[in-house]
Amino acid sequence: MVPENVCGRPLGLQFHHKTGDLYVADAYLGLLRVPARGGLAEVVATEAGGVPFNFLNGLDVDQNTGDVYFTDSSTSYQRSEYLLVVALGDETGRLLRYDPRTRRVAVLHDNLSYPNGVAVAADGSHVVVSHTALSELRRYWVRGPRAGENETLAELPGYPDNVRSDGRGGYWVALSHGPDDAIGAAVDAAPTLAVRVGRGGAVEEALDGLSFATVSEVGERNGTLWVGSVDTPYAGELSPL
Repeated sequence: MVPENVCGRPLGLQFHHKTGDLYVADAYLGLLRVPARGGLAEVVATEAGGVPFNFLNGLDVDQNTGDVYFTDSSTSYQRSEYLLVVALGDETGRLLRYDPRTRRVAVLHDNLSYPNGVAVAADGSHVVVSHTALSELRRYWVRGPRAGENETLAELPGYPDNVRSDGRGGYWVALSHGPDDAIGAAVDAAPTLAVRVGRGGAVEEALDGLSFATVSEVGERNGTLWVGSVDTPYAGELSPL
């Protein structure tokens, strides 16, 4: 069996709708691009600020500019050692931006605690990043008068994974086992596997009682939820009644 650090582990992906290009954040191989016609993925970046990527994770594309925002969860530990990132309180993660016009990567923020999923706001003014070890969403302003600032958007009932826009100004956030479960507390019969956070940061919906052991991403399209998990060889579809 080929180890994952050789064959790669794609963790985040998103299309740029205008060009049809698919961008992929691979935990080991770097930032990849698959052209609209398909075919072999091209490696477009493997480092930023002179520091090699070590654990690429979440990714989203600003559909207006084509800029790609993505996270490097840790510069100390790789994906296979992700539990150490939480257990040791590692704060070497980074939020990055790839400009496809110049083919350069900028480091927007560093010394972050386990940055994971990322979602670009509809107007491109900020991105929302899930911080797994902190069980929170943070908003990072990337354009306009507040560029460079950041703030807590929501505290979450579990460890957040990927984040996706709900199309209404809020976000669906996939969750793994909550902090209490991680230290030996009784596990709920129907744990919350994902939440929808409104534009103001309040949890407005929760998904529980599903057959998935874990949920790594939830996407909403035309009222239907698509649910993915690293533990299952299929995606779930939840349609409105």
